[in-house]
Amino acid sequence: MRILGIDPGLQATGFGVLDVHGPELCYVASGTIRTQSGPGNLLPQRLGLIFAGIQEVVQRYQPTVAACEIVFVNVNPQATLLLGQARGCCLTALVAAGLPVSEYTALQLKKAVVGHGKAAKAQVQEMVRRLLQLPGLPGPDAADALGLCITHAQVARTQAAIARVSPLQARPHAAYKGGRSY
Repeated sequence: MRILGIDPGLQATGFGVLDVHGPELCYVASGTIRTQSGPGNLLPQRLGLIFAGIQEVVQRYQPTVAACEIVFVNVNPQATLLLGQARGCCLTALVAAGLPVSEYTALQLKKAVVGHGKAAKAQVQEMVRRLLQLPGLPGPDAADALGLCITHAQVARTQAAIARVSPLQARPHAAYKGGRSY
């Protein structure tokens, strides 16, 4: 299984790609798709850049599944709406590529990678570096995307084990509290 993780953002959308071979996680790639705000860079053009960037990542690395972070509600409603549009753009690019998409909250990611849901960004970066045996720290957005890959790898193993013993599991999106798979 090759997992593409996406940490959506309007200014910086992180991506990470991992190969999963049984319990082994193998780093493939990670990075950030950046857009600039300003007079010449309107929202539709920025969303278009994110969409095209994700399409390019999918084409280059050929993932079999994708994991995307679920947006939290922010104090600033305008920022939340902009982030939601960037996330919708990411989901659209993934679905247009024919990928099955699972969604996880930041709390689920932090619990899976660090062990507790109140972890700081630096802790997530360090644990991703250690778990994947990377030579240096990934950027914060790329680390979150790789963390989503790690989270999905753990959940997929659990769901596969449940499916082997209980064929009655009809709705995988309900198998992991708060996360969704389609």
